[in-house]
Parts: sequence; structure tokens; C-alpha cells
Amino acid sequence: MPPPPKLLDRLRDACRVRHYSVRTEDAYHDWCRRFILFHGKRHPVEMAAAEINAFLTHLAVERQVGASTQNQAFSAILFLYRNVLAVDPGVLVGAIRAQRPKRLPVVLTKPEVRLVIDQLEGTYRLVAQLLYGSGLRLLESLRLRVKDLDFDRNEVTVRQGKGNKDRVTILPESLKPALVAHLEKVRRLHEKDVALGFGRVYLPDALGRKLPGAATEWKWQYVFPSAAWSVDPRSGVRRRHHAHEGSMSRAVTKAVRASGVVKRATSHSFRHSFATHLLEASYDIRTVQELLGHDDVSTTMIYTHVLNKGGLGVRSPLDG
Repeated sequence: MPPPPKLLDRLRDACRVRHYSVRTEDAYHDWCRRFILFHGKRHPVEMAAAEINAFLTHLAVERQVGASTQNQAFSAILFLYRNVLAVDPGVLVGAIRAQRPKRLPVVLTKPEVRLVIDQLEGTYRLVAQLLYGSGLRLLESLRLRVKDLDFDRNEVTVRQGKGNKDRVTILPESLKPALVAHLEKVRRLHEKDVALGFGRVYLPDALGRKLPGAATEWKWQYVFPSAAWSVDPRSGVRRRHHAHEGSMSRAVTKAVRASGVVKRATSHSFRHSFATHLLEASYDIRTVQELLGHDDVSTTMIYTHVLNKGGLGVRSPLDG
């Protein structure tokens, strides 16, 4: 009889049952492992609220982590207790919480956007244009499937975006010829993969079982596939995944430096610039909220503070 699965393996199983991403699964596994090691490898069943608070305080005071990092650790440990151990850890009060700084997003002007994009080539350039032209997050753009681009309606459908929500945003008219040419190259690459006995793409949830032939269909392929095959960490299947976000992030950082733009811009700055420039063009904030996929309009309101009108939109008295 095989031994029962280890605790952290049970944690991974619980994440997969709930269709959590590989990133979330790895993060939860790492935080729970660090929590156990922090308390001298004691089993979590032997610990409760006091030990959790001590670990969270350690992260804030000694490790000086940010609020989002501490919140992720808290969520991971809470998930372990509630969904794996099925126990109540108790009232979690008293931990010193990291303060979330109030920072404005880095927004590029339209000339600065052009300067940065002009430093990019090929797929990197196309992805950057989608980030700015459609307001996508980086991973949202890299996870796009061929079927998510509607050239007739000028729409991009984002599947399982942040918060596991779908939404529709705009497909720039000016980008369509470049995207069509790009997809022709991707299709040829896919046909070569199929001829070699590959060409099966990852399908979300249980679609692989429901639609066994869909994995090789053209419409399900990634718009921005990786240049090389890789092994799926969960299934062990060797296939072509989407392009890695790290490569795109490094390319944007290099492009910003080469452009001469002195702002600390990243790939996410294109999304910030998309929202700000739409508001500058007098589009309704609710429309911008929907395009960005924000649950609360207060999140979208942050862009009203960085409109290109000076501090808070006030005219300086020095200007008469």
C-alpha cells in the first residue's frame, strides 16, 4: 500500500482541483514550506493563529517585504489550513502588516510610447503594440489564442484574465495587417509541428478530455508561441507553450533605455498609458473600466491623477 501523500503534495492537489494556475500553485507551495521551516519544521496541525501571526510579522519587520508579498503569504497559509487541513487556524489578529505604498502608475506620453516601440522588432514590437493599443496585461497578451482575435469586429477577447474573468477589449485597426502576417508565420510553424507529431497545445480545465481533437486545431493555438518546445510541469507532456513573459519584459527594459526615455517604464506602463490616453481623449471612465477589466471604478480612477494636465489637472498660477 503506497504511503499517504505528503502535506505539500496535498496542497498542490488542492490547487489543481480548484484550477489554480501553476504560478499560484508554486507560490502557495513555497510560502507554506517557508512557514513550516520558520517554525522548526513543526507540522501546521500543531500550530495556529499565534504562529501564523509570528511568521507574518517576521516578513514585515525583518524581511521588510511589501504588502502584496505579505498578503500572498497570508493567502497561501490560510488556504493550507482551510482547504488542505480542513481546520480553523483561529482569529488572525495582531500581526504587523506591511503598509501598501500609494504610488502613481508610470505613464508614457504618446511620443514616448512611439519612441519605445520603435526600439522593438518582430514579435516584441507586436506584443508591445497590443499592450498599448488594447490595454492588455503582459500575460493576457501572451496567452491569446487565435480564436480570441476577431478581425471583423475589431475585438480581442481576454479569457481567464485577472480574477479568472473574461472580457472584451479593442483590436487596433492599424495593427491588423501586421497581425495577419504574423499569424501566417505562426500557422506555418504549427503545421511543421503537426507534421513532426507534435502541435498539441495546452487546453484549460477539462477541455482536453471534452474535445480531444481541439489541441491540434488552429483556432486553439497561441498567437505568440514559444520559439522552443518545453515540458509541461504538471502533465509531463512536451509541447510548444506561449512565449515567456521574462523575455518580453527584458526586451521592453532594453528598449526604454535605448529610447532615451528617463521614466522607469515597464511592459505594464503600456497598459497604464492606454487608460490615461483614453481618458485624455474624453472617453467615459466606465468604458475605460470595462476595457481594463477592473471590478471597481475606484481602481480606474487612479488614472485621473496622471492625466497630461499638470498636477491634478490644475493650471499653475505662474502660467497666468
